Amino acid sequence: MDLHLKDKVIIVTGGAKGIGEAIVKGAADEGAIPVIVNRPGKEGGALASDLQSKGIDALYLEAELSKVEDCEMVICETVKKYDRIDALVNNAGKNDGIGLEDGNPEAFMASLKNNLLHYYVLAQQALPWLKKAKGNIVNISSKTAITGQGGTSAYTAAKGAQLSLTREWAVELLDYGIRVNAIIPAEVWTPLYESWINTFPDPEAKLKTITDLIPLEKRMTTSEEIANMALFLLSDRASHITGQHLFVDGGYVHVDRVVGTLKK
Repeated sequence: MDLHLKDKVIIVTGGAKGIGEAIVKGAADEGAIPVIVNRPGKEGGALASDLQSKGIDALYLEAELSKVEDCEMVICETVKKYDRIDALVNNAGKNDGIGLEDGNPEAFMASLKNNLLHYYVLAQQALPWLKKAKGNIVNISSKTAITGQGGTSAYTAAKGAQLSLTREWAVELLDYGIRVNAIIPAEVWTPLYESWINTFPDPEAKLKTITDLIPLEKRMTTSEEIANMALFLLSDRASHITGQHLFVDGGYVHVDRVVGTLKK
């Protein structure tokens, strides 16, 4: 299916690895122009160089998104090069384990700044350009905002706020034809997830305890499956979808997991 994304300028935060990388590659495959935003490191530049070597227009911007000035830089540099912004994918973030029992107010606020502030600042700074393009925003949230997880109060607060902002912005931006939607992943196999799994004495056994709870096919969701939903929402194929929270999770949140144990 042609998603009509050719030459659309799409900013993707956390675009160098995992879900963000999959969205960037999928956007490039559709003929879009991905703007890869990531913390300093070799991955983002390597990804941009790889795309460019294939004749694909792509821009890589290093940014510390907890800093307002870096968020502003991302928008300024994108507009300087392309004179347009068609879409924003807010994806960057990290489950940093700031809980209730072992946390403190300073750590809680720092985590909110790292995981939430840039969603707002980038959307606000990109808004004049999104208005011109009748563009759209996709926020990547997390099932922890719905289910809880334990030991990660700040991250779930940020993820819950992202879902709330999705509905708020969908309402506020109706008059401009700007659509705003959120994707809610659950257990997605990414480099960060793999690193976490490998902290356990028996990573394979730990992974099995998790996949056994995923109703559909007892497997992790892939980054590409999240990207496929994001690309659809970014496209005009989703032209009448706004304010929605879309679950791409193999039924993790809504399907009774006991049902899976009864299936042969």
